[in-house]
Amino acid sequence: MTSQKGTPHKYDDMIGLGHHISKTHPPMARIKRAAQFASFDALTGFGAAIHEAGRETEEKLELSEDEIDMINARLAVIEQHIKEEPSVAITYFLPDTKKAGGRYVTVSGNVRMLDGIEHAIIMADRTKIPIEDVRYIEGDLFRLFE
Repeated sequence: MTSQKGTPHKYDDMIGLGHHISKTHPPMARIKRAAQFASFDALTGFGAAIHEAGRETEEKLELSEDEIDMINARLAVIEQHIKEEPSVAITYFLPDTKKAGGRYVTVSGNVRMLDGIEHAIIMADRTKIPIEDVRYIEGDLFRLFE
């Protein structure tokens, strides 16, 4: 066999040969052969990244002066009754750890203490809620003062 230009090529003696089949080793099943390369995933983590990009978050809402005053008044009532560990439901903004934004969550339980140093509400279950992230506080305790 010769190249297109008519000159002999050094591999011309092999070009026409068929695929080699070993006489000592049987051919591997296709499923086992495919499994050898399954761990080589050039796009490792790509599916998780697409899922993460598609996950929606909310932006933290700015409170009005009236809303801030109401939260401060309710914190004052909680502080007056802190020894009773009052039961409340607090809606607050929970920042997302992986991307901008977050979501609003509501936790219910008893308030253990108001931490003035860290500006946080500490619940009986040790949940720490930053006061600046609080959106709303409700509970039976506040019905007495309305």
